[in-house]
Amino acid sequence: MEQLLAPMLKPGDHVGFFSPSSPITAHTPKRFERAKQFVRSRGLELVPGSLTGRSDSYRSGSPRARAEELNVLLRDPRVPCVMSTIGGSNSNSMLPYIDYDAIRRAPKVFVGYSDVTALHAAIHQRTGLVTFYGPALVASLGELEPLVSQTWDAFWALVGEPLEGSYELPTPAGWTDEMLPWEEQTRAKQLLPNTVRALTPGRARGRLIGGNLNTMSGLWATPYQWELRAGDILLIEDSLKDAAQVEKLFAHLHNTGALERVGGIILGKHEGFDDLGTGRAPVDIFEEIIGAPQVPMLVDFDCSHTHPMMTLPLGAEVELDADAVKVRVVEPVVC
Repeated sequence: MEQLLAPMLKPGDHVGFFSPSSPITAHTPKRFERAKQFVRSRGLELVPGSLTGRSDSYRSGSPRARAEELNVLLRDPRVPCVMSTIGGSNSNSMLPYIDYDAIRRAPKVFVGYSDVTALHAAIHQRTGLVTFYGPALVASLGELEPLVSQTWDAFWALVGEPLEGSYELPTPAGWTDEMLPWEEQTRAKQLLPNTVRALTPGRARGRLIGGNLNTMSGLWATPYQWELRAGDILLIEDSLKDAAQVEKLFAHLHNTGALERVGGIILGKHEGFDDLGTGRAPVDIFEEIIGAPQVPMLVDFDCSHTHPMMTLPLGAEVELDADAVKVRVVEPVVC
């Protein structure tokens, strides 16, 4: 399928936001308000989805209602950017009801992470649109300074500025997965020194696909799963899992045969990982299940549930330079 690009964003544009799973706008009003103020401070306007402030227990609404919330924003000519508020567990139930024709007619910058992986995969498979594994309105942009600005600047560098040659994703000096109650948070989270590194050396160039591993596991054998091509660069990240769950997910990925076709692997930092007393990190479990990869691989990359979050363009060509511990975007991702 031919690649599809959304128009570049500019100050004054409208960002539509939707809740594809968790009803976070209803549950954390203070963080939600802080996020809205931050986006407006960057010169953009906001268009709320129809489920804003609503809650149906673990979700913002039925699958059809959540899909229609998204569809209205996709069809709205005022809205060049559609951003999720957060992830959750059930975005995949929306997939049959999304208006993919609306995306083809008027491509928009589509951004989110975590459970939104299901939407990224389905949209790219059905339309060819390059989407952005990046900030969610409440989860990411409701964070305090300086982390929120670092996350935003990395997103805007891809969607709000023209690409000249290539763009090298910055490596933050520090990162955090410190858990603070969202409605009570009054201080910046404590940072740890960055731990991103190469597991295996080398360079690879290919189409970037992937996202949240737990979400991807629910897409296999469906029409919405990522269609792996030889040489693709695979992004894998997860959150709040323990060693037993991570072993299961890596084993499942290995058993699909997907890793036999990839040209490179990016493993994101794992927020709140519980090693269950084993002393093992997620990468240790990866190596135990899969062995040392025969392709370049980065570990603890900053495009995941941790802060700050670097944005990656899914469906676009990137260069994974494990020798330099860098990822570069090597083609335009907006037009």
